[in-house]
Amino acid sequence: MIKIVLAVTNDIVTDNRLHKVANTLCQNGYEVTMVGRRFSHSVNLFSRSYATRRFKLWFNKTILFYANYNLRLLFYLLKVPVDIIVANDLDTLPASWLAAKLRKKVLVFDSHELFTEVPELVKRPLVKRVWALHEHLLVPGIDYGYTVSQPIQQYYQDKYNKSFELIRNLGLFRFDQEFKQNYKETIILYQGSINVGRGLELMVKTLPLLENTKMWIIGQGDILNRLKNLVVELGLEDRVIFFGRIRLDDLWKYTQKAHIGISLEEDLGLNYRYSLPNKLFDYIQSRIPVIVSDLPEMRKLVEKFQIGEILRNRTPESLASLVEKIKGDKSAQTVYQQKLELAARELCWQREEEKLIKLYRQASEEVSKNNA
Repeated sequence: MIKIVLAVTNDIVTDNRLHKVANTLCQNGYEVTMVGRRFSHSVNLFSRSYATRRFKLWFNKTILFYANYNLRLLFYLLKVPVDIIVANDLDTLPASWLAAKLRKKVLVFDSHELFTEVPELVKRPLVKRVWALHEHLLVPGIDYGYTVSQPIQQYYQDKYNKSFELIRNLGLFRFDQEFKQNYKETIILYQGSINVGRGLELMVKTLPLLENTKMWIIGQGDILNRLKNLVVELGLEDRVIFFGRIRLDDLWKYTQKAHIGISLEEDLGLNYRYSLPNKLFDYIQSRIPVIVSDLPEMRKLVEKFQIGEILRNRTPESLASLVEKIKGDKSAQTVYQQKLELAARELCWQREEEKLIKLYRQASEEVSKNNA
């Protein structure tokens, strides 16, 4: 049985994409181990079809964290039985690349985002140059690559003359839906990292303009305390509910109770501009209309499937008007539900995973040749 190690720098608990990838690989006869890190506050993992390993690190931030993680990962990859090493994002590629070269193993790169263009690096030119150098040195040495959106795919292919497969963050197709029309209040949902540029402050500032509306926020991140302070400042403690991080096996129970899902990323660098977030496809599988930023990939998706609205003017008044439009009358809600059902059937992981299976079959053939 071919052994695969998936490396990632998070604590695995809420990484939906990797969970789907690992499950698909296990279902197709691979032996999979997912390697991440463990924080002091990390919860225990639920039972999974694949093995997991989480490193306890000395550092959790800055370059020291990345050095600490990659050193631990390198020693791990040098000693465990493995045929295919999968680096998830640029921050796991140094150790993965070196281990693959030293052991003559197949190296796969899954780019969940355009790492050198994340908002956290946009205003840190020196750090950005360091990561850009890593990308320049390491990406040409991968054997297979895949990523989450067409513009990021095109970026890698143009810059490095490397073929990248497009494997989007689509959700698992769901049949079971919870009826929402009996709820007295409209629930607007955000799920994901609570970081800069996600449009969360804008949504909170919009709530006073809306009646009978609450906001649910699921996740953690760098601006969580700032966002909580804003909620207190506006007197919205009873209308904004922070759930923290929720395990993948529980997340669905919350998502399907919402009425509107938001994905309001700002245009802070190419990573957000090119993004197609996990949460957007989770909203679709929950059959809840969406409000998205006027960014190319999200705009194209919403326009094609007519599953929500596009925020073209980033003001509380404009956002409030879109919420009211979606709340609308029953006939409008019926149309949204019809469109969402069609989108959910087309934009599901059960379809997208076929491309993943094909790529790993090709990688497996290379493993067989190397072992011959």
